[in-house]
Formats: sequence, structure tokens, C-alpha cells
Amino acid sequence: MRTATLLALICLTGPALATLPPPSEEAKAQAAVTKAKSDWGDKVAASKLCREQDRVADRYRATLDDSAKAAHPRAVTPTCVDPGPFVRDSGPQAKPLEAAGAHSPPMTATSPPNTNAPHAELTGGPKK
Repeated sequence: MRTATLLALICLTGPALATLPPPSEEAKAQAAVTKAKSDWGDKVAASKLCREQDRVADRYRATLDDSAKAAHPRAVTPTCVDPGPFVRDSGPQAKPLEAAGAHSPPMTATSPPNTNAPHAELTGGPKK
């Protein structure tokens, strides 16, 4: 009985320990779009909730009499922000070379830019 249970446990846990291959670039892009849509949907839901809460609060304030309105002044709340339509992000744009920090000299450096060696040693003769 113990052997059968152990064998069944090994057979069932083997596939669970296998690793999946890394996702392709297309799968990564699709996941990014899905996440962006989900985030946008959360913003839309938060905006709708905010507007509905404002409507309910306005209806409640309309039912109050003057003494209750004076006792409970209206609190200043942030305005509800509409996220607008979903816009698919095209991903990171390539920067121009100047903005990418590519300010290296055109030739390959063969030594450090500053040395303690005198000019005569570097050029093979006296300074001109």
C-alpha cells in the first residue's frame, strides 16, 4: 500500500516540477496589451464608481433640511477623472543617437584619455 501511494505521488508531482520555456516576443507583446487593457478597464470602473458616488451624495444632500446642511458642510473631494478611450501603446520608441547617450569619439581608444607621461615620451620628440 505504501509503495503504491509513493509511486502515485511521484507520478503526479513530476509534471508539476517541469519548467515552461520562456515566452516569445509575440507572447510578451500580447501580455503587455492585455495588461494595458486591464489597467484601462480598472480606471474606467473607478471613474464610473466616483460619478455614481457623487450622484448618491447629491441626492442625499437634497433631502436634508437647512439645519442639517449647516451642521454637515459639503466636503471638498477630488473631481472624477474620465480615462478616455483605450489607446494601444506601441511600446518603447528607439531614441535618436544623441538622446541615447552615444557620445563616444569616432575612433577606438587605445589608452586612457589622461596619462602622467610627458608629451615628449608620447610623441617621440620635444613639444612644438
